[in-house]
Amino acid sequence: MDQFLFFLVAFLAVASAVYFVFARNPLYAILSLIVTMFSIAGMYILLNAQFLAIIQIIVYAGAIMVLFLYILMMLNLNKQDESKKNNTLKFVGVFTAGLLLIGVLGVFRGVTDNHIVLENVDKGVGLTKNLGRLLFNQYVLPFELASILILAGIVGAVLIGKKDL
Repeated sequence: MDQFLFFLVAFLAVASAVYFVFARNPLYAILSLIVTMFSIAGMYILLNAQFLAIIQIIVYAGAIMVLFLYILMMLNLNKQDESKKNNTLKFVGVFTAGLLLIGVLGVFRGVTDNHIVLENVDKGVGLTKNLGRLLFNQYVLPFELASILILAGIVGAVLIGKKDL
């Protein structure tokens, strides 16, 4: 069942990514990229990495895609602008993806042993509870230092952005 779900989510991710490359309307392209990001989050869930899945949804599918949509709406692209675009970069991208596929197939051709040992697999890896326990016990000092650095960056950006201080 897991393998079927993986192939379903992987097909959805690849299909929406291909549609993103070939879409004429930039709004549909960005929406298909959001579907790709959600599909990748689904793959993280299948890998038992719930924290990464939530971060994928919040950061990429949430914040960055909303920013892309906002910029797209601010640009106000017309249909007249779409006819001027050159498809050369799209074909170069497809060619490069084909070369990457050939390389990945070459790697898999060299793999002969597909035996997976499930006896020593830790089922707790990737769980948010274990990550939080490790983050707030063993790595609490680097975590707090990183939060202070982020706060300093935010204050610095506000001070630079504000002209009359």
